[in-house]
Order: sequence, then C-alpha cells, then structure tokens
Amino acid sequence: MTEAAKRLHVLVFANEKGGTGKSTTAVHAAIALACKGARVACFDLDHRQRTMGRYLDNRHATMKRTGRDLPTPIYETHDGESMDFFAETLDRLGQDADFVVIDTPGRDDKFARISVTNADTLVTPMNDSFVDFDLIGHVDPETFKVQRPSFYSELIWESRKRRAGANGETIDWVVLRNRMQHIEARNMRRVSEAIDQLSKRVGFRVISGLSERVIYRELFPQGLTMLDAGEFGAMGLSHVAARQELREMMAGLALPEPALPAVA
Repeated sequence: MTEAAKRLHVLVFANEKGGTGKSTTAVHAAIALACKGARVACFDLDHRQRTMGRYLDNRHATMKRTGRDLPTPIYETHDGESMDFFAETLDRLGQDADFVVIDTPGRDDKFARISVTNADTLVTPMNDSFVDFDLIGHVDPETFKVQRPSFYSELIWESRKRRAGANGETIDWVVLRNRMQHIEARNMRRVSEAIDQLSKRVGFRVISGLSERVIYRELFPQGLTMLDAGEFGAMGLSHVAARQELREMMAGLALPEPALPAVA
C-alpha cells in the first residue's frame, strides 16, 4: 500500500470454499457503508465468477433504467494474472476512498493472499456445517472436539504475525456465521462449540451473518440490497428480518465510522 492508501480501511472477504455467501455479504457490506455516506471502492478478484462485479453492474443498470440514484461504490475486476494491474488498481481505488472492499475467489489465489496480508478487517463467511468448518479447523469424528487448526487458519495466523512485526498493526479476523435453514439444532450446536474452541486458539472473533433466504437471490438481477427498501415495493416480515440481520452484521463488524466532509 502507498502512503496515500494507508488512511484506508481495507475490508477483505476471503474463504477458499465456495457457496458460503461471501460475495453477497461483501456487496451488502459495501453498499451499507455507502448508505452511511462513506466513500467505498470494491475490487473483485474473482475474474471467473465476477459475482461482485456483476451485482454492481446490475445496480447501475437499475439506476439507468429507473432514473433513481442509489448509493453505489466504485468498482473494478481483476484480470486474475497481472501483479501490476492488481497493485495499480488497488492504489487507484484507494485514492479517494474511506473503505476498499475486496472479494476474493473461492479457491487458493496469490492475489487473495496478498489482500489478506493488507487487510484491516478480514471476514471469513462460513455456513453452520462441519463441511465449512473444515476450512478453518479439524475435529475429532466422534467427540467433535477441535484437534488442530487447518492450513488456512495457520496461514492467517502467520499473516497476522508478520503484519504485527512489520508495523505493529493487527488484522481483525472475523468469522461470519451465515445460518442455513436445513441444519438441525444438534449439529448447529456442535459447530458452534467447535468454532468457540478454535477462536480461543487462533484468535478470531465470531459474529452472526445472514440467513439463507430466497430474497437475497431475488435481489441480485436488479443489484439491490435489503437497504434499498423503497426500490422493491412492499416489505414482508421476511424482508424486515433480513434487513435487521444485515444491520446486526454491520454492527458486529465494528468498522470505523467514515470521516464525513464538514458542512460549510
């Protein structure tokens, strides 16, 4: 990062498994920050899926089609190959932003690793299942007690140590638990206990994320979020609950308040 970019808060969403709601959560977080008046830039590192980029493309199309102005981050998509493009784009996005939100691919990726090292807040979304928990830790198959952190957790641990050693700063690692409707209560409790055990060992925070709801998939074609209530008509109880989940998630992330311009 350049000196100009150090005032940024870099928010990285990373998980090497797919299907955890990572991109949807990243977009909602970025737009929630923009709704608060923050200057937000997004960088989609997954040039194959490009879910974040497509989501924001759809948002711009909705604004053009309806003539409405919606809080929207600026955004770019990486080419997946060029280190120069990665560095130059990240620097440019950060020039006039309070936050840069980076969405990484659901696989091991060298640019994702660099992003993690530069994160101020690192968010790892996961569903309440041992399939997803396996990314961050391994459990005994009979007792479900944590045996050891995963390679991914050790990678994050080493990145945090290097960052602290280099400049005394820390990476706030947040494991975001997205709830799945079909997971039965006993399994959810076991996953919860395992996450709590591992959090004490490797030092991440745990907060609640978003539930598995059809509404999130329905909003994607228009590029809307749960904060755009006036743009998609009447809200049912499920919409209200989903919007409250988003607000609670943003509070749990505990991001710094944007420095709003002074009023003359």
